[in-house]
Amino acid sequence: MTRRAKRWFFGAALALAALIAIAFYVLSLPPFGARASGERLARVQASPEFHDGHFVNVNPEAPTDFATTLGYLKGQFAGNEVRVPPLPIPVVSVDPAALAAPPASTGLRAFWIGHASAYIEIDGLRLLIDPVFSDYASPFEIGPKRFHPPPIALASLPKIDAVLISHDHYDHLDMATVQHLAARGTNFFVPLGIGAHLEAWSVPKAQIRELDWWQAQTLGGVRIVCTPTRHYSGRGLTDRKTTLWSSWSVLGPANRFYYSGDTGFSNHFREVGDRFGPFDMAFIKIGAYGPGAAWTDIHMTPEEAARASREVRAKRMFPVHWSTFNLAFHAWDEPIRRASAAARERQVDLVTPRVGEMVVAGQPFASQAWWEAVR
Repeated sequence: MTRRAKRWFFGAALALAALIAIAFYVLSLPPFGARASGERLARVQASPEFHDGHFVNVNPEAPTDFATTLGYLKGQFAGNEVRVPPLPIPVVSVDPAALAAPPASTGLRAFWIGHASAYIEIDGLRLLIDPVFSDYASPFEIGPKRFHPPPIALASLPKIDAVLISHDHYDHLDMATVQHLAARGTNFFVPLGIGAHLEAWSVPKAQIRELDWWQAQTLGGVRIVCTPTRHYSGRGLTDRKTTLWSSWSVLGPANRFYYSGDTGFSNHFREVGDRFGPFDMAFIKIGAYGPGAAWTDIHMTPEEAARASREVRAKRMFPVHWSTFNLAFHAWDEPIRRASAAARERQVDLVTPRVGEMVVAGQPFASQAWWEAVR
C-alpha cells in the first residue's frame, strides 16, 4: 500500500469512527428512551408475544423487498398528493374553566387534540390517549411538524388521572408531554417494555402500569385493559419491536370506550368486541396507510377502520390519526373522505368533530364536513 493510499485509508477510518461515535452519542440522548433490563426485561421475555428477541404480531406483516422500498422512496420524494392542508385546520379552543369541575360519575365525553391524541372523561376519570402536545413528531425539532396547535395548552389541562400509550413511536409517545404530566401525578398505562422509556424520563415507578395483552388494572372503579393490535415499535436504529404495542379497552361502571392504537386489520377487533363490547365510543385510526401490503398490514385503510368499528361493536366511531402530521403517502384529507363514505355504506355512526369540539356519548352530534373548506 502506498503512503497516499495509507493516508486515505486512515482518514476514512477516522471519519467512520467519528460518525459511529456521533451516532452512539445521539442515540444515547433522552428522547430515544431506554431498553428494558432486570425484572422488566424478564417480564418482556416471558410474554407470549415475545419470540427470538422481539415482539411479534399474531398475523405477520408482508415482507418488504427492495422493489417495495424503492416504491416508498419514490412516493416520498416524487408523490403529487396534497399532504399538507393548504389552509389552516379549524380548531375549537377549549376553555380550561369548562374542564375544571370533576367529571360526571356516569358520563363519557371527549375532544380531539389532534392526530391520535384525545382528552376523555369516563365515569369520574380524566384520561388522555397517546397525548402529543409538542410541535414535532420527532426526537428533535425537525421532521413532521403539526399542522395546527392543540385546542388547549398542556399547562392548562386539569389534573389527568391516567394516560394510555399504545406504542413508543414519536407521534404517540412524546417525552415532553409525559414529563409534564408525570410531574402532576398522572398514572401511565403502557404496553410491556415502555416503562423503561418513562423511567429514563424520571417518571416515578409507582405511576407506571405496564401490561401485556389481555392484562388489566383498575383505577377509580374503571377497568383498563391492554388489548391486542397489529403494529410494531421502536425509537432508535436497533430497538425495532423490543417494546409491545397495544390497543386499549376502558370499562367503566356505566360507560365503555375502545382505542385502536396504530394497527393493521385483523380478527383481534372481533375478539375485543366479543369480550368487552359493546363500546359507547371507539377511537379508531383512519390515516397513514399504504401503498403496499407491508404498509397496510400495520396501518389499516379507512374502509377497514369502518369495518373495525362494527367488529368491536362500537355504538359510535370517533376517527383519529389524521390531519395533524404529514406521515403517509396520501392527501391530508383522503382518510376522512374515505372513512365517511365507508361509514355510510356500513351504517356506522361516524362523528367528525373539529379539533377541540366536545363529543358526548349517547347524545346527538352535528357532524360537518369541515375539511371541504380547507382547500
